[in-house]
Amino acid sequence: MTKNDQGVPSFAVHVPDAELTAEPLDPAQIVSGDPVVTGKVLWESADGKQARGIWQITPGVVTDTEADELFVVVSGRATVVVEGGATLEIGPGDAAVLREGDRTTWTVHETLRKAYHITLP
Repeated sequence: MTKNDQGVPSFAVHVPDAELTAEPLDPAQIVSGDPVVTGKVLWESADGKQARGIWQITPGVVTDTEADELFVVVSGRATVVVEGGATLEIGPGDAAVLREGDRTTWTVHETLRKAYHITLP
């Protein structure tokens, strides 16, 4: 696991058991509950414009402005409402794509863990 793409060997991580570290939420993002976010960057491009990792959030309701992201839910369930767009009911095995700039509201019903790839501008 690394944060650059120079000479990185191939690797595998068991996502359900991966140890994550705290990623504090901005209190302004919390709509209700006491959600806790943890995560781990597994790989980041040398220019910092792409990242792959694992992210988890406990139950509650939060808002976010999204990056260009593809993710696959490993465990948990949530309803993600995209402002002016779709309502996504996501759970284990679901893949989702979020567009950069999407404003979302996440209602996390069960602690949700996902593996992601993000592309930054």
